Amino acid sequence: MTNTSKRPLTLRDVSEASGVSEMTVSRVLRNKGDVSAATRQKVQDAAKRLGYVPNKIAGALASQRVNLVAVIIPSLGNMVFPEVLSGISETLEDTPLQPVVGVTDYLPEKEEKVLFEMLSWRPSGVIIAGLEHSEASQVMLQQAGIPVVEIMDTDGEPIDHCVGISHRRAGRKMAEEIIAAGYKRIGFMGTKMPLDHRARKRFEGFTRTLAKAGIEIADQEFYSGGSALAKGREMTAKMIARTPDLDFLYYSNDMIGAGGLLYLLEQGIDVPDQIGLAGFNGVELLEGLPRQLATMDACRREIGVKAAQIIAALNAGDEVPDGPITALEPILAAGETLRR
Repeated sequence: MTNTSKRPLTLRDVSEASGVSEMTVSRVLRNKGDVSAATRQKVQDAAKRLGYVPNKIAGALASQRVNLVAVIIPSLGNMVFPEVLSGISETLEDTPLQPVVGVTDYLPEKEEKVLFEMLSWRPSGVIIAGLEHSEASQVMLQQAGIPVVEIMDTDGEPIDHCVGISHRRAGRKMAEEIIAAGYKRIGFMGTKMPLDHRARKRFEGFTRTLAKAGIEIADQEFYSGGSALAKGREMTAKMIARTPDLDFLYYSNDMIGAGGLLYLLEQGIDVPDQIGLAGFNGVELLEGLPRQLATMDACRREIGVKAAQIIAALNAGDEVPDGPITALEPILAAGETLRR
């Protein structure tokens, strides 16, 4: 059942849950009037627990929706999400709906804030990255009463609909290719995973598949901050110095993988015979590298297109033929850094 069947929460619901009058609830939630700190906290706790979001649309329009689609993503600072946004924007062009974007920086508390503000304008749908959210964000999405599409991932249960790939499967497929190519001393470099659930799932699929073949990760390093060529060069230099017998390096994304590739080529290391490399995302910008990096296409633009189609269909009262989960297939590109 889609979220559109939910009864919208009202001030009365918050009033009953907090034991405070509707007038006081209204003052607290609109940050107006003199209310004691204890009462304010009681109202805020009840609203958060219920997933109540005040309606910022005034007067006669208050019961209506606006033709905006809230698109909430973790970053604009890498090469991944612009393609997703392009797919969303182009798909919604022929509809009355317009996307509006919020960025969370992979921080659950910032996602709560962005989601709260966007829902207060009563959008016609939400497209949000990932399946993992804080309890407060989860409740807000469940109570929103509008179509919600979680994107980029299918390893979990969606609130309403989800579109993406299985990151555990992506990690497993890459590990299978590396094993088949005969590599055995493998290093891994990637983002700090408590904040990047999709990278964590790929790592889980990758390491479990290696373990079944009797192979353990020989070295690993994690970083925080943006993905960049310089970061990939720096981490690769440190890891090769620390563990010189490595014969394969797996990077959690193409940008740091490209930095690693450039460093190894500068050092005169034979890629892929001495050391093989692979990244993730299939970033087209890197096609001009001296050697084509092995990678996996995460279907970014198609994810944006499919998510926008679902939002548009549900707003038009149409059925979604694929059901609640739209799973796309990650595509391996062996490039020139993986022995064949």
